[in-house]
Amino acid sequence: MGACDAVVRIDNLVKRYGDLVAVDHLSLSIARGEVFGLLGPNGSGKTTTINCILQLLSYDHGDIQLFGEPMRPTSYQLKRRIGVVPQEVAVFDELTVRENVDSFCALYVGDRALRRELVNDAIAFVGLEKFEGFRPKKLSGGLLRRLNIACGIAHRPELIIMDEPTVAVDPQSRESILSGIERLNAEGATVIYTSHYMEEVERLCSRIMIMDHGRCVASGTADELKGMIGTGEKISVEVGRMDEGILERVRSLDHVRTAETDGGMLRVQCASGAHNLADVLGVLGDAGLAYGRVLSEPPTLNDVFLEITGRALRDEA
Repeated sequence: MGACDAVVRIDNLVKRYGDLVAVDHLSLSIARGEVFGLLGPNGSGKTTTINCILQLLSYDHGDIQLFGEPMRPTSYQLKRRIGVVPQEVAVFDELTVRENVDSFCALYVGDRALRRELVNDAIAFVGLEKFEGFRPKKLSGGLLRRLNIACGIAHRPELIIMDEPTVAVDPQSRESILSGIERLNAEGATVIYTSHYMEEVERLCSRIMIMDHGRCVASGTADELKGMIGTGEKISVEVGRMDEGILERVRSLDHVRTAETDGGMLRVQCASGAHNLADVLGVLGDAGLAYGRVLSEPPTLNDVFLEITGRALRDEA
């Protein structure tokens, strides 16, 4: 990727808080038109990285360029090309939906006639036309999230940073938000997307980076990330009662990591292998064991995330 193709370019970024290294020599490049997934457990450095991109934090070392130009705290022309949708809903309780969107848009657009058009478009984009006279306290959680998005995109930014935009919303609102992000991208916006909902990331993101301890620990497409780990499919077979000797034969198969019975189901976790399902069913067939439903699930992005970052709980930081 050439420098002119990159909307965001970070080289060797370091951010310390005393002895804590929050971002540790991080480099990344995001191309125009990408939906770029930025993942990591709590305290991995995602939010610190975003705040450095936005110049909300000073940093100890490194270079950040946006749209091919150095990003500085006073780079107001670059900042006008960015939209931010924060995880916490950030709107004014005393203003209506329309007044909120207009207030945020006014930070970037001075012309009132143009701003009126942009506000109309943003409200329509998130489907809040029926609620534009409501104040935020009258809105449901899903409508508040959609208002949050409208405030962040009303000035039609070229780069949109979305931090957990679907937290605590109902399935209908989540689908509306995800479809909206896809439309924004189709209209040319580059998106940085953070979420703990891996199915959203897999649906939206053309490329994904997983951070941990301030570093990039893996990056690529969802399929490329799945290919980096040794986890294979999860196999479930309805078996009824099962002799322990047969279970041990399943466990002894190549590529079988674990095999257990649970409520009449045989559940097998495999490492990567070409014939895992056939091998498991072969053991059952050779033993003369009748079986019912069979389900084979390929590894998910969630499996990749846990394999790379571990399963231990993380505290917020």
